[in-house]
Amino acid sequence: MAKHTFHINFLSLFCLIIALIEMAESEAATKSASSSPATVHIIYTEKPRDEQPEAYHLQTLASVLGSEEAAKDALIYSYKNAASGFSAKLTPEQVAEISKQPGVLQVVPSRTLQLHSGLGKLH
Repeated sequence: MAKHTFHINFLSLFCLIIALIEMAESEAATKSASSSPATVHIIYTEKPRDEQPEAYHLQTLASVLGSEEAAKDALIYSYKNAASGFSAKLTPEQVAEISKQPGVLQVVPSRTLQLHSGLGKLH
């Protein structure tokens, strides 16, 4: 009888260890997926008709980030004159999600270009 009890306890312990390992792997996968770095993107939108551009941009951003507060934190600049859109810090997952929002025309990574000036030769 003692041998049978040992067998059941060992099996229970083995199952518990396997479950803990699976939980740890699942949590690590979730953290790595959600911890992608946020980078600056420019989001081109349709021109809003019945509201101020910045309010429209915040609403679009909040629909992906979950709150107006998070949208205000992520928003870098709201474009109103030459184009309608905004720049914001977004993760790759958020870029994919905001691309699907109504009124969003295009999402592109922001790039900083260095202009050459000074004494260099012209080619």
